[in-house]
Amino acid sequence: MNKGNGRANMKVMVVIDESECSYRALKWVLDNLEESIKNLPLVIFAAQPPPNCNYVVSSAFAMDLFNSVQQQNKKVALGILEKAKRICASKGVTVEAITEAGYPKEVICDAVQKCGVNLLVIGDEANGNIKRALLGCVSSYCVQNAKCQVLLVRNKA
Repeated sequence: MNKGNGRANMKVMVVIDESECSYRALKWVLDNLEESIKNLPLVIFAAQPPPNCNYVVSSAFAMDLFNSVQQQNKKVALGILEKAKRICASKGVTVEAITEAGYPKEVICDAVQKCGVNLLVIGDEANGNIKRALLGCVSSYCVQNAKCQVLLVRNKA
């Protein structure tokens, strides 16, 4: 991270979803990075996962279902962003809210580059290595691929 005066100009992005750990990460940023986020808006990012329609046969119905699920995912992401914006507003923090459709780990890393983010903050459940290997992990992917510093905020053990 930048030291001294440069730290006050750090662009920070928090990934938010419906999980408790993502709101914990947001709270951590608001409580601990006041100086870093006072001159630039805090970027709040919510991904819209692609609909899982692998089980639907190709038809007009399938396209309608796909579009319906996609619209619902967008509505959920916008609701999540609204909640995060209210939390930030209560602390007097200016926010830039962004949502993108796609695989979360990929759209997060793309947004980091597009927005010129210096620090990406992600809530992390601290799952075991086997579970991470089997399921894949957004936070692990971002640590490896984001073009900025990445901070994982975990539960207190």
